Formats: sequence, structure tokens, C-alpha cells
Amino acid sequence: MSKPRRASVEEKVENWQSDDLIEKLVAIKRTAKVVKGGSRFNFSAIVVVGDGKGKVGYGLGKAKEVPESIRKATEQARKNMKVMAIKDGRTLHHEIQGRYGAGRVVLRPAAQGTGIIAGGAMRPIFEAVGVTDVLAKSLGTSNPHNLIKATFDALESINSPAMVAAKRGLAADAL
Repeated sequence: MSKPRRASVEEKVENWQSDDLIEKLVAIKRTAKVVKGGSRFNFSAIVVVGDGKGKVGYGLGKAKEVPESIRKATEQARKNMKVMAIKDGRTLHHEIQGRYGAGRVVLRPAAQGTGIIAGGAMRPIFEAVGVTDVLAKSLGTSNPHNLIKATFDALESINSPAMVAAKRGLAADAL
């Protein structure tokens, strides 16, 4: 009796490519290591992946070449996808603050037709998660790593009315 064959990494990447996911490249950074013969360059990439319906993740990839670092970041982002609570498929349920390191963000729900008013590394997250109306402000650092993590911290702490009702032991329509 033979064991079932496990899918290789290449096959998994091809299967992921067939999904209807939104991939946004947030930042690419070149780093240099100075050695005896000169400088050796590496690249790091931050990618945000989402389905546009409330599921989103981010990843960081490092490699000696740009395409390889983007591939690694995309693969990690797909593995780390989480479901976020979105109101009416377009905005947030309530105002929330997020923090990671020196990065602080304030996210506010917005009226229909407002659009995504966010800067820096926050805009690709909202586009990937499917939020179309939001007011966002970054306070503190503009480092994309910290802003992404602070935004995810805020999004993960959003409570929908159904979540609040479940915590209180009420019916979902009681609130």
C-alpha cells in the first residue's frame, strides 16, 4: 500500500494563483551587506493578499532577487490570511485604533461614496480586504512594516454586532 503523494511547493503556488485573490505589493527595500570585495545586495518585499470579501493577510519575503522576494512574501501572505468583520461589505463597524511599535493608526467608518482615504501602507490593505469607504490616519512612524501590523491589529479587534451579541449571550438581532 503506497502513501498518497504530497503536493510540491510549485504545485501549491500554482493552485494559489488560480484563486480570485487581490495581491498588492506594498514595499520593496534593498539592503546591502558590505564585505571584503564590495557590497552584497538583498531585497525584502511586503505583500498584502485579500479576496475582497473580508479575508486578508500580509507577508514579508527576503531574497537575493526581487521576483523571488515577492514570491516568498505572497506565499507567506496567503498562509496568514484572516477574516475581518466588515459592515455591508464596504466599511467598518466602528471607530478603532491600532498600534504596533511606533506605528499608530486610527480607522473610522465612512459614508457610502467616500472612498478609501488612507495613506502609505494602509491603502493596499483596505483594497485587498474589500473596504471601499473608510477614513484612516497614521500617527507616529511611516515605516510600512509597523503601519501594516498596526492596521491589522486594529482590523482584528473590530467587533460586529453579531460578535457582541454572542459575547453577551443574546440573539444577534437583539442589539
